[in-house]
Amino acid sequence: MTAALAGRGILVTRPADQAAGLAALIRAAGGEPIVFPAIEIADMPDLKPLIALVDRLDAFDLAVFISPSAVNKALNLIRARREWPARLAAAAVGRGSAKELARYGIGRVIAPEKRFDSEALLALPEMGAVAGKRVVIFRGDGGRELLGDTLAARGASVEYAECYRRVKPGADAAALLRAWGRNEVAAVTITSSEGLRNLFEAIGKLGQAWLKKTPVFVTHPRMAETARELGIVTVVVTDQGDEGIVAGLAQWFAGR
Repeated sequence: MTAALAGRGILVTRPADQAAGLAALIRAAGGEPIVFPAIEIADMPDLKPLIALVDRLDAFDLAVFISPSAVNKALNLIRARREWPARLAAAAVGRGSAKELARYGIGRVIAPEKRFDSEALLALPEMGAVAGKRVVIFRGDGGRELLGDTLAARGASVEYAECYRRVKPGADAAALLRAWGRNEVAAVTITSSEGLRNLFEAIGKLGQAWLKKTPVFVTHPRMAETARELGIVTVVVTDQGDEGIVAGLAQWFAGR
C-alpha cells in the first residue's frame, strides 16, 4: 500500500473536524493528504426544537443516527441535559456512526455490516418489526426522506430531529489550484454529493477542467452519479469509511 500511494497528493474534502483520520491513513500509506474541506457542519440556528425532543427522549423506542455528525451533535446535547434512556434502542446507517455511538458508551447498535446506506439499514430484520413503535431520526437539515417514509409505511410513528446544518465553506481555493497546476493532485476523495458540488463551484472553470481529468474516489454509487453528471471522467467507488477509501486508492494506483 505504501508504494502505491508514495509521493501522490490526495485531496481530502471531508469537513474539517472529520478530515484528520483519513489524512493520517493517507500519510501512513505513503501519500500526501491535501485537506480542503468542501462542506462544513454547523449548529442549527434554533436549537429549541431539538432540545424539546431530547427532553422527551423517553417516549421513543428507537433512535436512528444518519451520520457521525448527527451522533456528535445529538449526544453532546443529550449528555448536557440527561442520561440516555435505558430502554431506547439505537441504530446507525453507517460504520462511522456506530463507532461514534460506541465512543459515547452506546455499544449495542443496529447497523448494516456491508453496504452502508438507508436501504441497507432498512433491510435488517430489526427494522422490519417496527409497527407501533416510536422512532426518532437524528439527521442534518434537509436529509433524504426514504428511511422515515419507509419506517412509517411499516407502521412506525416517525419524528425527525435535525441537529446540524451542512454549510458551504468560504475557503480560498487559490492554494489548491496552484497545487493542481503543479500536477500535485493525483486523486480526489469525496464523501458526499453536496461536498462534490461545493468543490466544483469553489474551484472555478480552470479547476473544474483539472477535476474532470483527475480520478475521483467516492463511497457510494449516488455520489458516482453526481460525479459523472459533472463531467468527471474517472470515478471509482470504494468501500465506505476511511479505511475503505484508502484501500480503494491503493488498489487503483497499484495498477499504474
